Amino acid sequence: MSLKKSILVIILVLLIDQISKIYIKTHFALYEDLPVFNWFRIVFVENKGMAWGVELPGNYGKLVLTLFRVVAITGIGYWLYDSVRKKSAGILTLCIALIFAGAFGNIIDSVVYGVLFSESTMVQVAEFMPEGGGYEQVFYGKVVDMIQFTFYDDVLPDWIPFWGGQPFSFFDPVFNVADSAISIGVFLLLVFNKKAFPKEEKEETTLQEEEATTV
Repeated sequence: MSLKKSILVIILVLLIDQISKIYIKTHFALYEDLPVFNWFRIVFVENKGMAWGVELPGNYGKLVLTLFRVVAITGIGYWLYDSVRKKSAGILTLCIALIFAGAFGNIIDSVVYGVLFSESTMVQVAEFMPEGGGYEQVFYGKVVDMIQFTFYDDVLPDWIPFWGGQPFSFFDPVFNVADSAISIGVFLLLVFNKKAFPKEEKEETTLQEEEATTV
């Protein structure tokens, strides 16, 4: 995949991610939800930490996390540039572009959303560029999440050992488009690993053959 196509993928993911986040942030109160299907809901939550709501302790935990994300995306960006320069497999470049776009999308939230928006509460919808300033300073913004796929939310059948007859829900986490891009990129890398790294695999096979011949 060429550099232009990689940039196009990144821009497309960022546009969808940021447009959806800004719309939810400025139209939904915190924890407000909109059922779309029985298994799909739009739920507005904000994540101050890492995935699954994990937070680093202390006043500087959020700052450390945001700076770590900035450093990490710098490395991913170089990986993408190096893959394009070496004309690596298209699937590898696509995956890196998706991961980069997803990581960058969440970094935007962490870096500037605290300055651009007022606080979201259960009774108040946030305002974009409020006169009194944002709800936090730079690097302390919260990541906006809104997508929830709950594929099962019911009481388990009685015939299931140990858990039968108990309430159970499957896949409750709330995420966003950026998270989806990262997950898809990683998933494709795992599935198409041999296509993504053909040269490395070929070099390893050659080295093993040479060692066998030497022995």
